[in-house]
Amino acid sequence: MTRTTAPDSATPLTNTATINTVMDWRNWLSLIILSILWGGSFFFVEIAVRDLPTFTIVVCRVVLAALILNLVMVMQGQHMPNPATAAGRRIWAAFLVMGLINNAIPFSLIVWGQAHIASGVASILNATTPLFAVVVTHLMTSDERMTLPRLAGVILGIIGVAVLIGGTALQSLGVNVVAQLAVLGAAISYAFAGTFGRRFKTMGISPIATATGQVSASSLLMLPLVLAVDQPWTLAMPSTGTVLALIALAALSTALAYILYFHILASSGATNVLLVTFLVPVSAIMLGILFLNESLGTKHIIGIALIGAGLAAIDGRLLRLLKR
Repeated sequence: MTRTTAPDSATPLTNTATINTVMDWRNWLSLIILSILWGGSFFFVEIAVRDLPTFTIVVCRVVLAALILNLVMVMQGQHMPNPATAAGRRIWAAFLVMGLINNAIPFSLIVWGQAHIASGVASILNATTPLFAVVVTHLMTSDERMTLPRLAGVILGIIGVAVLIGGTALQSLGVNVVAQLAVLGAAISYAFAGTFGRRFKTMGISPIATATGQVSASSLLMLPLVLAVDQPWTLAMPSTGTVLALIALAALSTALAYILYFHILASSGATNVLLVTFLVPVSAIMLGILFLNESLGTKHIIGIALIGAGLAAIDGRLLRLLKR
């Protein structure tokens, strides 16, 4: 198996790779799988916040994911960049930034927010991520420019998510404003992370190594904080359900999910990979219909149709086909 190393002449951190903004069917399939994995994270967090404080949940999530991913790297015969070299230090500096803006900050804000607001409201606010991503990538890249169809597609997607979740969640908007602002802050952080993370492709770092590096870096950043604030040794033993939720959160919604995330990011760009936030509520609804005997209502059909229209507008191929 090829080893994951970076040459001494690795591209500087300010460089980015050229992105193909139109996704192929493999990336769309990966995006759907990613939406299922991340959709589960809201459920797992909702279980964990009953027993554990914010930073403890986040640290369990990233540390367990880092252990899993490092073990996978060893089993595949790969290794992380050597921090003793100049190139390795640049890459690890990038891992630290990515771990901060893609894990430590947004995970903490969402977990804290979910302790105060319903998961449906959190899903709606999290779905604004592509809107922020359109703006950020327009300002910070040369190949993911804002266009009217992309902007219209993002707005359609957000409206679709709001319709899909339903009026009850919308009525809760404005209640507990600080928690809702926290989730919006996480969405903004994710948007910057999507743009920043493009540089790992130019550095010659594989998706699994990038995922491993960022959760390892975020573990190093979060451990001192959890020891100082939560003092986990003073907490009561969590329930079996909470322990299982944390394991699933780390293994499925973090370790496996981030391998897919960085694969899509490297090939299709920040705006496209963050479209997953539209699909997360769709996945949750469809799983409920398939496995929990929930019914498909009119609002679900309308919401999914709006989200589909938004995704088609952002992808652009259907619009070009209709023009021809």
